[in-house]
Amino acid sequence: MEINQRKDISVVVPLLNEEESLPELCAWIDSVMQAHELRYEILLIDDGSRDRSWEVIIDIAKMNPNVEGIRFNRNYGKSAALNTGFEHVKGEVVITMDADLQDSPDEIPELYRMIKKEGYDMVSGWKKKRHDPLSKTIPSLFFNYVTRKISGIRLHDFNCGLKAYDIHVVKNLELYGEMHRYIPMLAQRHGFDKIGEKVVEHRARKYGNSKFGLERFIYGFLDLLSISFVSKFKKRPMHFFGTMGTLSFFFGIIVTIGLIADKLYKLNTHLPVREVTDQPLFYLALVAVIVGVQLFMAGFVAEMLTMNSEKKNDYIISEKVSFPRNKVF
Repeated sequence: MEINQRKDISVVVPLLNEEESLPELCAWIDSVMQAHELRYEILLIDDGSRDRSWEVIIDIAKMNPNVEGIRFNRNYGKSAALNTGFEHVKGEVVITMDADLQDSPDEIPELYRMIKKEGYDMVSGWKKKRHDPLSKTIPSLFFNYVTRKISGIRLHDFNCGLKAYDIHVVKNLELYGEMHRYIPMLAQRHGFDKIGEKVVEHRARKYGNSKFGLERFIYGFLDLLSISFVSKFKKRPMHFFGTMGTLSFFFGIIVTIGLIADKLYKLNTHLPVREVTDQPLFYLALVAVIVGVQLFMAGFVAEMLTMNSEKKNDYIISEKVSFPRNKVF
């Protein structure tokens, strides 16, 4: 009979070129789990590293059967890494954290307790005191403010990599692009609205350099608009396109009727008359009618696509490694 595979905690760690920090991170996580007698697994998702990260993962997995490595054939991004990790987790509570040692594994037991004992669907870390330059902290404050206002979720730090989830949350998420920044919004959209926050330690970077530049805020803002739109209209695109199309169509019709009525009135009262087709407003109305019809048809097409689509990811895993425990007979 094989040893029970159920885990208390799954730790998902997306990484890119973090060969120096991985041994220390995994040893730290193992120490915390052993001290609190928690059954755990660590999933190290190598997002196309060009250094020796994969070789280091193999060495760690050989020494610790609780460690599993998954390697992409190229760099797909953090969302893809997290999404793949979520597909493989077996723990009742899932913890995500960065591989650069700026997130402290000492926070894991309390995050686990908040999910299991306090009943949160998700708990997001808040790096209240940050060890980052102003070029990152100021844009981050603005980004979090805008996200908080748009989403209505009262979190201070949407972008913190250290988060905890009930297993049912991650199994119902699908991440792509820069969507990892908006997991709280995605979770809420799926009905997991008990979202908490915990102040967590943010440590100064010990190895390597940050993998993110200022362009992430531009991409993040675009994804925020995308998520906001999709959250409201994914299952009912006709509500958006149909409404806009109807307003545009009737605007054009009303303007056209007004121009014709004005002409008839002037003819009847023997006033100077200008041809309807000589007026720029007529062509604006004509465009509005055409656009209205197109938007309405776009709504119909979107409805049909929504009913028949099966969303699939195309992340390619080139290698996978794990060293399971010995079987007991």
